[in-house]
Amino acid sequence: MNYNKFRAFFQHLPLIDSRLVISQSGEAPQSVRNQLTRWAKAGLLRHLRKGYYVLNENDRKVNPGGMYLACQIYAPSYVSLETALASYDLIPERVAAVTSITTRKTMRFTNPLGTFIYQHVSPAAFRGFRLEGDAGARFFMAEPEKAVVDFIYLNLHLFQKDVKAMMMKSYRFQNAVGLKTGKLKRFGELFCSPKLMRVLDAVIELAEGKS
Repeated sequence: MNYNKFRAFFQHLPLIDSRLVISQSGEAPQSVRNQLTRWAKAGLLRHLRKGYYVLNENDRKVNPGGMYLACQIYAPSYVSLETALASYDLIPERVAAVTSITTRKTMRFTNPLGTFIYQHVSPAAFRGFRLEGDAGARFFMAEPEKAVVDFIYLNLHLFQKDVKAMMMKSYRFQNAVGLKTGKLKRFGELFCSPKLMRVLDAVIELAEGKS
């Protein structure tokens, strides 16, 4: 492959998938993979994970966002947990890593564009998300209520007594009023966990404005 032609084709795309490169090149798949590896070592590409790259900072015309990349490099997945909670201003902190939910095994990737963390849930609980982002860089993100339920479920072992105090003081949970209590219950029921539902009862009181 010729790098200049390669760059011209991919510089306006947010992500380079080696499968697309192979289909476009007409060359032997392993030859293409080897060339991509050489270009990455030379600094022409940035390697995100097996099979996924972006052009270097000087050559690419598009800078993909972390939430878009998160959904692309490990699918199926949707952005949730701390990243979604911060995006909805339900917690004040802005986390460095992009946190997501997947039906695949729990995974973590660190690459030149950031850190991407994926937590596993069962297929039955893999719902409650919607399409976000701009055309050409769309991604899936949990609805606010699902982000709350996902976060509590995956930290359920930490919740003992006084759930409200823990949510407000330890996690600095905020702006709960306005969360839809029906959705909190429905999403909670997906996990088939009595303890989760008990914790959510306290969160629902916060959503209803009860201190």
